[in-house]
Amino acid sequence: MAADTASSGDIQAQQRSPPERQDPPPNKLHYLRPSYWDERFQGEQHYEWFKNYSHFRHLVLKHIKPTDRVLEVGAGSSRLSEDMYRDGIRHITCTDLSTVAVERMRERFVDLPGMVAAEADMLNLPFDDESFDVVIEKGAMDVLFVDCDDQWSPEPEVAKRVRGMLAEAHRVLNPTGVFITIAFGQPHFRRPFFEAEGLTWSMKYETFGDNFHYFFYTLYKGTKDAGESFSLESMAVPLSLGMEHENMDSEDYLLQSGLSDDDDDDDEERACQS
Repeated sequence: MAADTASSGDIQAQQRSPPERQDPPPNKLHYLRPSYWDERFQGEQHYEWFKNYSHFRHLVLKHIKPTDRVLEVGAGSSRLSEDMYRDGIRHITCTDLSTVAVERMRERFVDLPGMVAAEADMLNLPFDDESFDVVIEKGAMDVLFVDCDDQWSPEPEVAKRVRGMLAEAHRVLNPTGVFITIAFGQPHFRRPFFEAEGLTWSMKYETFGDNFHYFFYTLYKGTKDAGESFSLESMAVPLSLGMEHENMDSEDYLLQSGLSDDDDDDDEERACQS
């Protein structure tokens, strides 16, 4: 019990510390390069995409029970899982593609029994079918869209990545498990992916934030109605970039805009795909 108390104190101290502000990369396509993340995490101790836990804690506790087996994918340097641990959710596996990020997590988790860090590609998870009750991610899926020129008609490579991530999350969830995705991406763009053929969940979402809203999606496996349909037009939500960007973190804004992209990206794009 003493160890748990000390751990909770450490987590609370981390929660009070503001996340580090990052200088955005010169081009958004850098986000697709594992080498970029390894280099970044060498120095970055903590950064939160799409707000910190305090903004959506009420939604997490609404959908995750203390006894749930939770998998976080694309954890990076976020403290999301440690914050959930402080709230009594104690069976959490955190993954990231970056070896450096995983090493940092293992250092932080030493005194947190039940917390596991593992190097894993979210497009090819090294876990058995139906291994988890909850899969959660914050911002990782949005990175998969970073080179998408048309959200209404994503390029084949973009669509392949997103479908691969969703298929893996669906596979490792138990028959009634929930996939939680905390995202900038709007419902009318995400629903065709979330409710694609082969996935048995249906999309629900709530929003959080003050002047600028982010989306908290919940997809419960086994709830999809075979006869349900949807209208993209009826799901439309106005895009709130423009003058609202001062309410976003700098990297959140970069990720969702083309403002820092160079015109001559061909060499960079080839490097990202290699």
